[in-house]
Amino acid sequence: MSNAVVLDTPRQARINLVSVCVGLTSAFVVQTMLMIAIPLTAIERGASPGLIGVILSAPYLLPLLLAIPLGELITRHGGRRAIVIGSLGMMLGAWATLAWPGLSGLFGAQLLVGMAHMVMILAGQTIVAGLGEGKVLERYFGWYATCLSAGQLVGPLVAGWLLDHHGSQIVFLITGSIASIGVFSGLILTGSARTGAPLKGADRGYRVQLRLLRRNPGVQVSIALTVAVVFALGAYGTFLPVYLNHQSMSATSIGALLSLRALSAMMIRPFTSAVIQVMGGRVKSMFVSALLVAFALLVTGLVQGVFALGLLVVIVGIGSGISQPLSMVVLAESVSPGQRSGALGMRLMGNRALQFLAPLILGLLADFLPYSITFIIAGVLSLLLVGVMASRVPSYVNMRSQPLE
Repeated sequence: MSNAVVLDTPRQARINLVSVCVGLTSAFVVQTMLMIAIPLTAIERGASPGLIGVILSAPYLLPLLLAIPLGELITRHGGRRAIVIGSLGMMLGAWATLAWPGLSGLFGAQLLVGMAHMVMILAGQTIVAGLGEGKVLERYFGWYATCLSAGQLVGPLVAGWLLDHHGSQIVFLITGSIASIGVFSGLILTGSARTGAPLKGADRGYRVQLRLLRRNPGVQVSIALTVAVVFALGAYGTFLPVYLNHQSMSATSIGALLSLRALSAMMIRPFTSAVIQVMGGRVKSMFVSALLVAFALLVTGLVQGVFALGLLVVIVGIGSGISQPLSMVVLAESVSPGQRSGALGMRLMGNRALQFLAPLILGLLADFLPYSITFIIAGVLSLLLVGVMASRVPSYVNMRSQPLE
């Protein structure tokens, strides 16, 4: 690999953005299809609720441990290889459920898909982070996040229809086939995505990333923002369907509300840069978006009816739709090119930790408290995480006024 940093031409940047968006959209379609197919198949195979929980947590275990070293590998070797390998991993994971019967096959498939999905996310974010800066980067990350939301919107709808009409075996077969789209999109990648970036010895390892987290206010703000929102989304994703079922809402209405959140995020993300400008800059946008998500989570257990809940779901979608791409932009512009993959890996590790912990924490609370109180506590916890972000914002603003070393 060359030690020189490759700068993409505008044409190469557009090709890479489209290729990443196509590949990652297919990855999120696969992931969300499996989120429905795996637990229903586990029930068919006689799994207990506790065992189903273990199977569903499996995708987050290895990413929690390996996100940082994998990010460093992607930096050295380029995102193209990672996109192709990740897509192949998702194909094999989906098809493993057909060749490896039993609950152990589902658990193994979840481990493989979780790792492959993380590799694709890290590679995609690293490639997009190198395509520009300022408003251009905000716009690119907005389109990137929009495509991910589209995958999250389509996946559950397709999986639900296929399960109702054709069964789980067809779902797994088609899911693996969809994952193959990422292989072809990865092969199209060009420029810096093929060559990678130089990685100094000082940029490597867990200790280095922790040191970066301690010393870099931009990294601190980015991770605090994404963790606050991901905690709220994890709580919402875990308990909203249960709460709605407790309210005697039909499965069709529950599915429509969950899709509405993804649709709201998808609709706002192409306009991320414009929204940031209207709100008066990145700092105000970070606060508004995070507070919207926390507020909606806090009051969810206090409202009833499809329309009121639908409004809250839209608020969560808009807030997360703005905050997630903004978090990636802040992180990408706060570190050097050689540090990006490792820093993005640290951000993803924080996401996976919260996705793993939120259901456990709130599940324990829900065993002893009503759902309304559980949602209030979840909202308060999310607000506390927003407070952590607020404490680092002044240092981040000061850092932005100085050149990046």
